[in-house]
Amino acid sequence: MMQREFTGRHAALIFVGAFAVIIGVNLVLAVQAVKTFPGLEVRNSYVASQEFDVRRSAQMLLGWSVRADARDGQVFLSITDKDGTPIEVAQLDATLGRATHVRDDIRPEFVFDGTAYVAPVNLGKGNWNIRMVARAENGVEFTQRVILHVRK
Repeated sequence: MMQREFTGRHAALIFVGAFAVIIGVNLVLAVQAVKTFPGLEVRNSYVASQEFDVRRSAQMLLGWSVRADARDGQVFLSITDKDGTPIEVAQLDATLGRATHVRDDIRPEFVFDGTAYVAPVNLGKGNWNIRMVARAENGVEFTQRVILHVRK
């Protein structure tokens, strides 16, 4: 059997091939990252940063805790005060979606049942987020991202 000689041309082809694979993978990942980016959180980050401490302090004074659960085709969003008493907010706006993209985002119609906000939503298994904005009776805005793990 005849042995082939490893030449400079072979080394160059391996070198170029390896870099082509690396660059190709990077391009695919970059396109996917841009395609799934949900967009801007705020219009002007400088203005948002100037108001952050004031909004955070007002939100902390409310003393609210938020918890989310999913079972039996429903999502439960519990908002409680420092003593664990359920809170009915003046206004609730919530977006439910996957943690990684906005393709599955929905805006469920939460209804307060006396202990929690409930919405009929059938979720697939995995990690979900609820991005909520609730307004207290005194007008304070409470903003939070609540993590929801669905196991089936």
